Amino acid sequence: MNARAPLPAPTPRLQPMEVSHLDAVMAIEVQAYPFPWSRGNFIDSIASGYWCCSLISASGELLGYQIVMAGLDELHLLNLTVAPDHQGQGHALLLLRALEEHARREDAHWLWLEVRPSNGRARALYERFGFEQVGLRKGYYPDAGGRREDALVLRRAVEPPTPAWGRSR
Repeated sequence: MNARAPLPAPTPRLQPMEVSHLDAVMAIEVQAYPFPWSRGNFIDSIASGYWCCSLISASGELLGYQIVMAGLDELHLLNLTVAPDHQGQGHALLLLRALEEHARREDAHWLWLEVRPSNGRARALYERFGFEQVGLRKGYYPDAGGRREDALVLRRAVEPPTPAWGRSR
């Protein structure tokens, strides 16, 4: 019997987010969050020159996206979202790795972000990726019933790339 292993799924590709992507971005945003970003937030981010990238499947489907603002020697992750139907498949980690590579290209030394304390899944992902809590923003996020939720401020140092001659085989 000749059993064949299934072929691996094609790797999604990153491409710059464009205004033409915003219908698909907004469809994901409103599914993923009870208090989504507005279309205007995305338009402003693109217009401001933030690093806005879309994660696209081999079939052309939008899987996720991230919005990153540059500072002096740091990058601030403003929004990282994976479509709810595609969560748990490594796409957020792929986006974080792309963020780290972008940080190296930009000579950024730090990555920063805020996350809701109630978002355990995102907190676990960021912790696995090496982020640590360094602060708290009181009442940062809108919450149900007009209340506000704090934000955990996380930071991660950007490690320089390992030279090819220093990698183990």
